[in-house]
Amino acid sequence: MKSGILLLPLLGFLPLVIPTCPVPCKCTTTIVDCTSKGLTVAKLPVAFRPSAEIIHLGYNELTSIPDGLFDNLKSLQVVYLQGNPWECNCDILYLRSWLQWQQNRTLYRDVRCSSPAHLQGRIIAYLTEDEIIATCQYWYCVLALLSQLCLFILLFLQGIFIIFIIVYLQKFRRMTAEAQSTTQDLHQHVDTWASSRSPYNGD
Repeated sequence: MKSGILLLPLLGFLPLVIPTCPVPCKCTTTIVDCTSKGLTVAKLPVAFRPSAEIIHLGYNELTSIPDGLFDNLKSLQVVYLQGNPWECNCDILYLRSWLQWQQNRTLYRDVRCSSPAHLQGRIIAYLTEDEIIATCQYWYCVLALLSQLCLFILLFLQGIFIIFIIVYLQKFRRMTAEAQSTTQDLHQHVDTWASSRSPYNGD
């Protein structure tokens, strides 16, 4: 009786230990079916139940698989991945590595790159690491070029702004000098007029 009472609190923690069927998938003890559920990488389950032998992820919006997602599934036999828009860049390295460890790669001949253009249609399992890394370096180069272009535009705009300030200051200085000259002329005219109007001028 006492042992049964002690086990009751532990039963409450079982849902935390054993992953339930991820929403919006359908599950049996050994099958997880997430076919055509509109799943993206962000919406993928963080883990699958350890007893899963077959996982259906086909016909979704997956572009890659998060690192380590399948690593702890010791009973896993096959994952259906066809019909997804796989992006064969740096993020695809885990999926490629996992596919290459599978004994029957022919099951994954439909798992192909959708992008970039020069790898479109290629079977992911047969991509070389150099091909993928070259794609990563390409994106880094593009990013570096864009950064340099933004820096150049910023410097160009700063140069225009500085030229505008210099021109404005020169114009302001010229206007100030003209105003001072006009003020001096006005004072001279006033002094001359005042002298000519002075009653002591006739003496």
